Amino acid sequence: MQEVVLMDVKVQKAETDAAAASADLQDVSSRVALNYHVVPDKANIVYQKIGIQFKERIIDPAILEVVKAVTAKYTAEELITKRPAVSEAMRLALMDRLIVNNIAVDAFSIVIFSFSKVFTEAIESKQTAEQLALKAKRDLERIKIEAEQKITAARAEAESLRLQRANISPDLIELRRIEANMKAIEKWNGILPQVTGGGAMPLIGLGDTPPKKIKP
Repeated sequence: MQEVVLMDVKVQKAETDAAAASADLQDVSSRVALNYHVVPDKANIVYQKIGIQFKERIIDPAILEVVKAVTAKYTAEELITKRPAVSEAMRLALMDRLIVNNIAVDAFSIVIFSFSKVFTEAIESKQTAEQLALKAKRDLERIKIEAEQKITAARAEAESLRLQRANISPDLIELRRIEANMKAIEKWNGILPQVTGGGAMPLIGLGDTPPKKIKP
């Protein structure tokens, strides 16, 4: 033995920026984070084949290649909507690629996706249009409900009037007439109007009896 070299086999973290293109040829800038460790009982092999700069020689290039390969399988919109699936695909690809060199993957995550200004504005416009369309749909549904409520109320009112007309009888008409006469009598102050010129004063009619005339 000529020299002892210490190899860190604890979990380490690497953050890497990567540029790639999506399936629909949109430029995508990514920052990813990888937690990894050297397989303890293979540390001597890692040192012999790679050395202590295994991050720069193996891990960073592997991350760049995997990010480009996986990103190219998805459209820019899918990279946003299917982000968990994209992250898992990258993690699995890195596991297969790094374990060959006795480096194990502990965790992987996409820190950020960023796109061109034009694409970002297009996404925002699409989201705005979808929100407006949803609002219009809700407004239309509300208007339909209000119209149905008004129709229902009108039908109920019409039915009520129909029933009222159906219940009108001669006895009811006579009762209403008598009630009207009673109200008129209640309002009379008991003073007969002064009549001149030989005219006659009609009295309030009660029942079917013709009104009597009082001569001065």
